[in-house]
Amino acid sequence: MKNFTHPKTSPLLMGATIALIIGGCASVPPPVEQMAVSKAAVDNASSAGGTELAPILLKSAMDKMDAANRAMDEKDYVIARQLAEQAQVDAQLATATARSSRAHTAAGALQEDNRVLRQEIDRTAH
Repeated sequence: MKNFTHPKTSPLLMGATIALIIGGCASVPPPVEQMAVSKAAVDNASSAGGTELAPILLKSAMDKMDAANRAMDEKDYVIARQLAEQAQVDAQLATATARSSRAHTAAGALQEDNRVLRQEIDRTAH
């Protein structure tokens, strides 16, 4: 089978292709928006009661956010984005867990109030 590429253009084409690939990898932009969204999610989880009601999840989110900040400082933007995304997910789970716990507590209090009210109605009806 005959090779149809010109012998002098093949190394040039290969060099250009490699340069494009290397240049493309080096130009990963800093994930500034993702970092801000993730930080907001961590702050939200903390204010939603994550410190008391989902401490392990919140700590995980905070640790990942710290690592993402270090990766940003080192200009390792791929790792920074990945860690920030993980921090965001952990923070959102901490928020949901805290809110669920508060809702469960509130529902229990309402059930107790209803029980006491029924007892009072039964007592006054007899």
